[in-house]
Amino acid sequence: MAMYSITDLKPGRAVSIDGQPYLVMSSQFGRKSQSKANMQCKLKNLQTGVIMARNFQGSEKIEQADVGYKHVQFLYGDQTSCTFMDLETYDQFALQKDDIEDLVGYLTDGLEVDALMYGEKPISIKLPSTVTLEVKETIPGVKGDTATGGGEAGEAGYGTDGHRAALHQRG
Repeated sequence: MAMYSITDLKPGRAVSIDGQPYLVMSSQFGRKSQSKANMQCKLKNLQTGVIMARNFQGSEKIEQADVGYKHVQFLYGDQTSCTFMDLETYDQFALQKDDIEDLVGYLTDGLEVDALMYGEKPISIKLPSTVTLEVKETIPGVKGDTATGGGEAGEAGYGTDGHRAALHQRG
């Protein structure tokens, strides 16, 4: 596996520390007087989402993480997990809803997303920049009620609450 020196730790790089994949969020190079150089980094654990700060010293080597994206399709969700299919090999895998809880409300049947892979194991997903959701329930809008912006609360998709433009109807 390739190794990074501390000067290679730039935002966006994936590193492996104690067998866990991390994404470098920010890095600051520093040196005090006669002491060795160091790199102060803010790292995000790609499996748990926990952000931590860590200092790396001068000649320290950091292992490069084996992460990448695969194009997959959302098939269905049940009480505890969401099932996806790899569009190249047609293999299916499940991710626990707890691991992707912020994204579950935006998944619709057949939606194509990118799965973040650590080695051969899927650990998260990345949604496309836009998704189309159906408005399931909303308060009826009143024509002429747009002087203050006219937005109203509504429910869309799989229970995702949101703010909709005035005069949008169900469907």
